Amino acid sequence: MLLKTLRKLLIFLFSIVILSCDNNKLPAIKADVITEKTPHDTDDPAIWVNQQNPEKSMVFGTDKDPNNGGVYAFDLKGRIISEKSLTGLSYPNNVAIAYDFKINDSTLTDIMMFTEREKNQIRLFSVPDMKALDNGGFPVFTYETDSDNRRPMGIALYKDQLSNKMYAIVSRKVGPKLNYLDQYQIVANNSRIQANLVRKFGHFSGKKEIEAIAVDQELGFVYYADEMNCIRKYYASPEKGDVELSCFGGDYFERDIEGIAIVKQQDHSGYLVVSNQQANSFSVFDRKTNDFIKELNLGTRGTDGCDATSAALGTEFPNGLLVSMNNSKEFYYHDLRSIGLD
Repeated sequence: MLLKTLRKLLIFLFSIVILSCDNNKLPAIKADVITEKTPHDTDDPAIWVNQQNPEKSMVFGTDKDPNNGGVYAFDLKGRIISEKSLTGLSYPNNVAIAYDFKINDSTLTDIMMFTEREKNQIRLFSVPDMKALDNGGFPVFTYETDSDNRRPMGIALYKDQLSNKMYAIVSRKVGPKLNYLDQYQIVANNSRIQANLVRKFGHFSGKKEIEAIAVDQELGFVYYADEMNCIRKYYASPEKGDVELSCFGGDYFERDIEGIAIVKQQDHSGYLVVSNQQANSFSVFDRKTNDFIKELNLGTRGTDGCDATSAALGTEFPNGLLVSMNNSKEFYYHDLRSIGLD
């Protein structure tokens, strides 16, 4: 009888522990779409908005593997588009999208860039035709003598509103407490494209690593996650200097601060949606003030990356879209209205 009672008590206590590790204090908001699974290990999504036909917009998501990693293209129903997906990559980590990159005097194209971690490089492709524009890749952090400090993780693209210069901001798996990030200008000379280092910047607490990066194009800020410390904020333009503007939000995370998505609304209002990885939730901050607003449970677990657009994507997502990675090798789609962020 005593053994039976002890067994019941242990089961009860174990259940309490499991529940405390799960985010059950908030009701999960059901995803509108869950994508098909990738083969290996999902990490980061990026949304490409088809300006001519929004219903044909795509979501690109990384799938990490050292030998046959991929950047998979998904339609708005969550189906993998094989002919638009890239495979055979060496640990693609994070991915970013930008619009109207000038290849030459007569050609503009949308672009996708991602980090290929085990090759110490970043890759550049045109969208939606998925043609390589980088002659095999751009090496990064080449000035480092320790190869561990050259492995890129996070990436964001920034197009200066005045100069139209295109930049890639890149973080790495291991880095110093000062100048953790590199910023490269993506330059086309006679249709030959180069990535030229223009600055090193960014503080690091030294507590874990820096992966997630997001740029607010209109307001000109770059945010990145110092994972066990805070969200750091700088000017995205190298011409505005390297002074840190803010280090905020750390109290609203259980531990790792992960993916950052920016929801843009009129008059520069909107939200920063940031993955609270160990809590299986998202912390939401005001886009203008960076004040904490609320926490969301989107049903995902262990989320690394996320991305958002407020563009109306046809009948599938008329109020905009938030995409977040789930640790079961898939991505969740939520209409912005369904999560109260439209």
